[in-house]
Amino acid sequence: MSLHAVQAVKTIFAFKKRIPIVDKVNYILNSYFLGLWGIIRYEQGYFDTPWQRVKSASKAQTKSVIRVIKRSLDIAGALFALSLVWPVCLIAALAIKLTSKGPIIFKQLRVGESSDDFVELFYVYKFRSMVVDAESRSGAVWASKDDPRITAVGRFMRKTRIDELPQLINVLKGEMSLIGPRPERPVFYGKLEKDIPYFCQRTYGVKPGISGLAQVMNGYDETIDDARSKIGWDYAYSLSMSSPRAWAKLEFSIVVKTLQVVFTGKGQ
Repeated sequence: MSLHAVQAVKTIFAFKKRIPIVDKVNYILNSYFLGLWGIIRYEQGYFDTPWQRVKSASKAQTKSVIRVIKRSLDIAGALFALSLVWPVCLIAALAIKLTSKGPIIFKQLRVGESSDDFVELFYVYKFRSMVVDAESRSGAVWASKDDPRITAVGRFMRKTRIDELPQLINVLKGEMSLIGPRPERPVFYGKLEKDIPYFCQRTYGVKPGISGLAQVMNGYDETIDDARSKIGWDYAYSLSMSSPRAWAKLEFSIVVKTLQVVFTGKGQ
């Protein structure tokens, strides 16, 4: 009681000078008491609803404006890109058809934008860069740098990111953005969330993108360590959306870096 009395006197008279032993003991006792009080309240049913994010009205409004601008740029950019790259798409389709058996377009289930109440799943479209039934023996695994499942044409398409061009359709459908975090496969999410805390939050309020900060800085994922090293880039991009100026500057730099990857063939 005497220790608490000393603390009460310090609080009442705004006495800020530290009393090392007294302050430490009070801190420990108060921590245990508050922890016990929290347990008691939990058992009494005071915390029967899930945690909710604290939302700032000004930040929410800023992000809403950016989302509207971003969606407008996505539609305009996707239509403009399709008008330019359709000859490349035609050549890629013919090359795939003539050099390997199987469909030209490959679709795969991916995780999209998430919110407090909903996680979107969608099929991403890509030019097929691997042999048919590539995972029939290995199961669901990431592609490696010298993956034998990748065809000769597919290797070139992956280096230049031509295989990603059909995702412009996903952009027009509103499932993806031109710029955003890489859409991951649901089959990997359990492992990734276990090994990388808060991995699932990387697409909270953000649509996955054809390209993105993490993609141009690190390339494709091959291992858990690759995904772990990229999570910081994904969060950096999300944080940039709290400021229109910071977002616009970063968005432009990602577009430039993406074009460098395409024209220099530095993809995987």
